[in-house]
Amino acid sequence: MQLQYFLQSLWGIINEMSPYILLGFLIAGFLHVFIKPAVMSRHLAGNGIRPVIKAALFGIPLPLCSCGVLPTAVALRRQGASKGATTSFLIATPQTGVDSIAATYSLLGLPLAIIRPIAALVGSVIGGASVSRLTNEDATPETAGTSSCTIDRESNEYAGLNLYRKTVEAVRYGLVDMVASVGKWLVIGLIIAALITVLVPDELFVNLNRYPLIAMVTMVLVAVPMYVCATGSIPIAMSLMLKGLSPGVAFVLLMAGPAANFASMMILSRTIGRRSTIIYVGSVIATAIGFGLMIDYLLPQEWFLPSASHVMSCHDSHSGTSIFATVCSVVLSILLVHSAVKYRKGNNIHHHNTNDNIMKREYRIEGMACPHCQATVTKALSSLSGAEDVTVDLSSGTATVIGDVSPEAVKEAVYNAGFTIK
Repeated sequence: MQLQYFLQSLWGIINEMSPYILLGFLIAGFLHVFIKPAVMSRHLAGNGIRPVIKAALFGIPLPLCSCGVLPTAVALRRQGASKGATTSFLIATPQTGVDSIAATYSLLGLPLAIIRPIAALVGSVIGGASVSRLTNEDATPETAGTSSCTIDRESNEYAGLNLYRKTVEAVRYGLVDMVASVGKWLVIGLIIAALITVLVPDELFVNLNRYPLIAMVTMVLVAVPMYVCATGSIPIAMSLMLKGLSPGVAFVLLMAGPAANFASMMILSRTIGRRSTIIYVGSVIATAIGFGLMIDYLLPQEWFLPSASHVMSCHDSHSGTSIFATVCSVVLSILLVHSAVKYRKGNNIHHHNTNDNIMKREYRIEGMACPHCQATVTKALSSLSGAEDVTVDLSSGTATVIGDVSPEAVKEAVYNAGFTIK
């Protein structure tokens, strides 16, 4: 009986989210193809508040999770973006995205869908401005020697395509690459949400609401090591709210979980410095808790009743589910399965070379966390002159390069893509 209840809860949540998630993925594809990263890097250079605000406005609609935004931010930094602008971009981007904003509206309602990007904007501007004021804008090795930078390659990747081909590439990126990037975390979030709905008693979170600040700090301690992407955190927050947790505490999960995790902190400390990283994390946590308290104490609580409360009726009847939502759910499920199968096949590929005269080297890559990272490294290495075959294994974090390619060229290509070789 509980299994049936779990499956009904899971399918009900998917039906609510799928139309908005697919729309967000498509918009993400068009943003990727039609907005040139080189243009972004030019706008993010220089000191002052203006690059910081521009970086936040650039980052808010981009659907990149915490692991996906790191190589992009590192590449922007190496192209001349200031520390403050880089920090602002790092805060704003993983907390929102067009896909997560649409999904927030579908499950949590319009007020939270509006407050979420506003909080990301405020937190990113505060964090970026603080970094600009409190740290030195030194000339690091990361901003030099990047003649083959990833940003330049991506800027020219779609330059020769006509409008039709660009549209096809946008759809492919949105429904294939984006699904591969966030699919794992989305599935984890959906499963956790359904498990909370089925297994967690309603009275568990009622007592936590008596001490909202303590509850929010506890949520930060849970969310940071757990790590979910901006979209995957939404069904979890909805389930917690339906069980009685205050919307302010759930909002802390929505903002702190996607933006701050231990892996990103380690990479950022090497890219923008330890002090800047501390400011970055502090801005994320302070903004999440500040807006969470505002939601609980200053805004009408009826604004934050989960719009997906009618999902619960799906346990008794599926008559309220539209055909369109069902079709979208089936399409999303197929895309997620395709992404998982493609990822498994990619990690099971073993190359055998019978020609001993062709060099074969294996490298240990640091910083890869999702199939999008894997694709970025593969593209960077495959573009090297002399590379005959490239295999990037995400599970082991290794890259195998076959061909007459020097280790220095491989190191530079990986570095320019936003990763490092151990």
